[in-house]
Amino acid sequence: MIDSNDKKLFYNTVLSQTFSPDGNYLLAGNIYGDVSVFNLSKVLGPNKVEENELQGPSYRFAAYPEQEISCMLSVENFLVTGTRGEISGWDWKVVTSNKAPKSKISWNIQIPANKDSYDKPDINYMVYSKTNNLLYVGCGDNNIYVINLEDRKILRSMQGHTDYIHCLAIMDNQLASCSEDGSVRLWDLRKKENTNILTPHLIDKVARPRLGKWIGAIDLTEDWLLCGGGPNLSMWHMRTMEVATVFDLADQGIHVAEIFEERVIAGGATDHVHHMTYQGEILAKVPTSNLTVYSVVHQETPHKILSVAGSSNCIDISTNFNYREMTLKFA
Repeated sequence: MIDSNDKKLFYNTVLSQTFSPDGNYLLAGNIYGDVSVFNLSKVLGPNKVEENELQGPSYRFAAYPEQEISCMLSVENFLVTGTRGEISGWDWKVVTSNKAPKSKISWNIQIPANKDSYDKPDINYMVYSKTNNLLYVGCGDNNIYVINLEDRKILRSMQGHTDYIHCLAIMDNQLASCSEDGSVRLWDLRKKENTNILTPHLIDKVARPRLGKWIGAIDLTEDWLLCGGGPNLSMWHMRTMEVATVFDLADQGIHVAEIFEERVIAGGATDHVHHMTYQGEILAKVPTSNLTVYSVVHQETPHKILSVAGSSNCIDISTNFNYREMTLKFA
């Protein structure tokens, strides 16, 4: 018989990652409500791990019993985590110390349940605007909630999507959202309104009907919008909303896509994370321990690191973004 802990690890999936504000810790959250904390100086230092044994976290704590941690992000004093119907803040001083296993929630925000079904909506994605200290939250009830992190009050909801929201991206006063409904929406945060709608699955060269119309990942700059899901990963001109590049990848769906410096980084239901030029030329094809990638995070300082996680107990680490250097274990 497999013991229940081993069974959990066998089926483990890591959905979210973030770095501490000082960049010294990597944190990962899984489908069982656990958070693992990795000390990067230790991870990247001379390893004393037995051969064939993967290095594990410095600390681990149960954030939510048996509820997945779908997303997490880092603000100045708190680690912010999202699960079903609930966003929580955890004090960084505790989370990154030897008191981490005894971590208690510092604050909690409840997202209202659906009036018809009383179900709490999943918190699928969060982005934070430092300029106005607002948190934008994409949820399973098709809404985007705007939350003031000072008093932790929900200011309003932004409506328009007709199915659950997968991902958000923010730049200055513009927010982009994408959904299971197959649309990408652009929002002007000053006017608080939806300014544009893109439907990639209706464009023949982008569409992949057998994989569905859902859009799982999105990013934007002043000039470009990147998105993918069932439809191919594609890059669009922000001014004209015309497709400029359709990336030729052998994936079965895109869950992670971002524009970083002059490259595009993408992952999903494929065993590699691809790094490409804006024109679609492949710069690097980095193998991953996961059949499906759900989270890619990176930072430049104090440790240059890119971390890839998904449908396994393994987290792949690159310090040179073009190849995998080591693999950690979540637990």
